[in-house]
Amino acid sequence: MSQGFDYDLVIIGAGVGGHGAALHAVSCGLKTAIVEAADMGGTCVNRGCIPSKALLAASGRVRELKDAHHLKALGIQLGGVQFDRQAIAEHANNLVAKIQGDLTNSLKRLGVDIIRGWGKIAGVQKVAVVTDSGEKTITAKDIILAPGSVPFVPPGIEVDGKTVFTSDQGVKLEWLPDWVAIIGSGYIGLEFSDVYSALGCEITMIEALDQLMPGFDRDIAKLAERVLITPRDIETYVGIYARKVIPGSPVVIELADFKTKEYVDTLEVDACLVATGRIPATQNLGLESVGVELDRRNFIPVNDSMAVLSAGEPVPHLWAIGDSTGKMMLAHAASAQGIVAVENICGRYKEVDYHSIPAAAFTHPEISYVGITEAQAKEKGTTEGFEVGVAKSYFKGNSKALAEGEADGMAKVIYRKDTGEVLGVHIIGIHASDLIHEASAAIANRQSVHKLAHLVHAHPTLSEVLDEAYKRAVAS
Repeated sequence: MSQGFDYDLVIIGAGVGGHGAALHAVSCGLKTAIVEAADMGGTCVNRGCIPSKALLAASGRVRELKDAHHLKALGIQLGGVQFDRQAIAEHANNLVAKIQGDLTNSLKRLGVDIIRGWGKIAGVQKVAVVTDSGEKTITAKDIILAPGSVPFVPPGIEVDGKTVFTSDQGVKLEWLPDWVAIIGSGYIGLEFSDVYSALGCEITMIEALDQLMPGFDRDIAKLAERVLITPRDIETYVGIYARKVIPGSPVVIELADFKTKEYVDTLEVDACLVATGRIPATQNLGLESVGVELDRRNFIPVNDSMAVLSAGEPVPHLWAIGDSTGKMMLAHAASAQGIVAVENICGRYKEVDYHSIPAAAFTHPEISYVGITEAQAKEKGTTEGFEVGVAKSYFKGNSKALAEGEADGMAKVIYRKDTGEVLGVHIIGIHASDLIHEASAAIANRQSVHKLAHLVHAHPTLSEVLDEAYKRAVAS
């Protein structure tokens, strides 16, 4: 226990990042407290990854059971498929309650003090906790900020939480609109389009940039459009933005050209989901009391060891992790950052290797990736003077995918031609979110396709899609 302090470590924010940091801190012998003003588990557990995966699991089953052509190919015939929206919503709510309880209990069991209230910095090594009954100040040798993020709502869009809503309300699945507009075609928009289309809703997807799924590797995005969008009841607008959204019955959406800002059309739909990304929840954290300024996008500036920076220099005993740092807005990235911050607090220098952190969209089929896209790799190659190699393999040539009747998909490996080092791997196909971890480990260990091509994969498994891609990389 640090002399003269209430705690060795106080963490502000009990999301997945703060929770992971607290567990690691306890295992390192630090007396730890965690301050939370809202729901234990933060965005991921309450409004993000957990409830959305429950909805995707249930709606995915509905989609499978309704796909008579697919089932017939397997020799199966079914009568009509029925589902209960309320029961699907409850499946998600029950899962949230269970995981929130497990998370809270794990902290209590390990002796982490849970302090309810709004936590903010009150000076060097000091945290003020504001509650309904007043304010108290606690001291800590080190402080980790993990305040998380909130959905971004662009100007001109009015959210009422019922007819026009963000993913925060969307995961509650309170009703199924006949026709829903989804603004944004990133992973949040894609996952919700998967849920809504499986449950019988018509969808209009509106993307301001000039191509759908702008953050994804182009080959993957093109195949995803062919598999996840074109055959479904989804119409799309690209290069078009919603300059005005008025809630009501109907919801009125005014569309304009993103480049010229000229009026294009007016839509009248039953509901509108705003899936335009997330912004950091970094207001009212008391950072000014220790001379820290947020960057121009309101993220907390940090280095790769997660120390908070002021004028480019680390602020002693102050750390930040998770969405509020703007590095990678992923729950598992927040956990990794939390562990790295605690390691540095304990005097064991560590940095986060963002390059090897994978990401996934849990659509049907799934999309996953780790490392960089082909376009980014080519840019890097031009700057650093190396040639980029690309190898692709397809689920259509995979025995296990064929046995499942799920042969849509591909794996794409991007590598340096000189050293063979893997720079990025992108997969779309059944169980892509599980398959990506082999590639993630390869990138973390800076492995070359020459070595990876000689690893042995069990047959018949989906993992052979990557095996095939590595072998093709070596043969090319």
